[in-house]
Amino acid sequence: MSALFEPWTLRSLTIPNRVWMSPMCQYSADTSGPDTGAVNDWHLTHYGSRAVGGAGLILVEATAVSPEGRISPADLGLWNDRQAEGLRGIASFVGGQGSTAGIQLAHAGRKASTDRPWRGGGALGPEAGGWRPVGPSPVPFDEGSPVPAELTVEQIAEVTAQFAAAARRALDAGFQVAEIHGAHGYLIGEFLSPHSNRRTDAYGGDFAGRTRFALEVVDAVRAVWPERLPLFFRISATDWLAENGWTADDTVRFAADLRAHGVDVLDVSTGGNAPNVRIPTGPGYQVPFAARVRAETGLPTAAVGLITEPAQAAAILENGEADAVFLGRQLLREPYWPRRAARELGAELGHRPAQYHRAA
Repeated sequence: MSALFEPWTLRSLTIPNRVWMSPMCQYSADTSGPDTGAVNDWHLTHYGSRAVGGAGLILVEATAVSPEGRISPADLGLWNDRQAEGLRGIASFVGGQGSTAGIQLAHAGRKASTDRPWRGGGALGPEAGGWRPVGPSPVPFDEGSPVPAELTVEQIAEVTAQFAAAARRALDAGFQVAEIHGAHGYLIGEFLSPHSNRRTDAYGGDFAGRTRFALEVVDAVRAVWPERLPLFFRISATDWLAENGWTADDTVRFAADLRAHGVDVLDVSTGGNAPNVRIPTGPGYQVPFAARVRAETGLPTAAVGLITEPAQAAAILENGEADAVFLGRQLLREPYWPRRAARELGAELGHRPAQYHRAA
């Protein structure tokens, strides 16, 4: 059997295969009234179809730990019990299809309060239903973005507590994997990089200062997330800046710290913290970053980035470059990609809904 379809046990949880669905924002949550930030029929259909399609892990999109932590007003949230109850239905359905339900916990930081991408994605002011973003420093993302309010030390502690509270709700809703979003220029990633973190207090300056907030969030989530269940961390391995940015060397160093603080898998992406950078994209272009972390720290990794073909995905695992692969856009194009991959690689996928047995 291809390594792509071997189960993987992390702590006491066994994920049925190594083809995983990346968290991808849908910008489709309810936006007003008591159901603000809640799931609806779109989310159940979207995630449920990929579970039926055979993905071993379904990682629900960036889910904000507070209202001001949303990228857009249409983002999912997990700052109240009503939102958690809606997410419970997704976790239950995904698990019922033989897949594993996970969720990404996030705070957008200075990249918050924007419109939906198909409406241009521009910044939204209070008059348009937006709010003032926050960040480690009063440094806007780009010329068209507002200057974020610099978080105080007390506010940083509040955000850390919000991550822990969201993790507790995710557990109660039935999710078995939690991922902390530290990538793509959102709040935690903003603290990591000297490009966006200009602080001179304990949360800025040197490597230890810039990583302090991230590790405090990890510790707070790990304290409420059961020892029996795995914790992931998504990182941008590089800002793709020639100087004064977060680098691959930083990522390797930080990965060792994350492992010591109870992170089980590093979900390795890149970019997102600086506009107009040149990124040499191509098939599997981010895989070498995952491979390096795995080789130099021993922390298991999941690779992402233009992974589109079954043989390509299988080779990444068989060559020891990563322990699993996350598919994003390819699963938007082809929800049943895992089943096609299993056929092409001569593997048994496992669970098939009883309603579909006639098609076996």
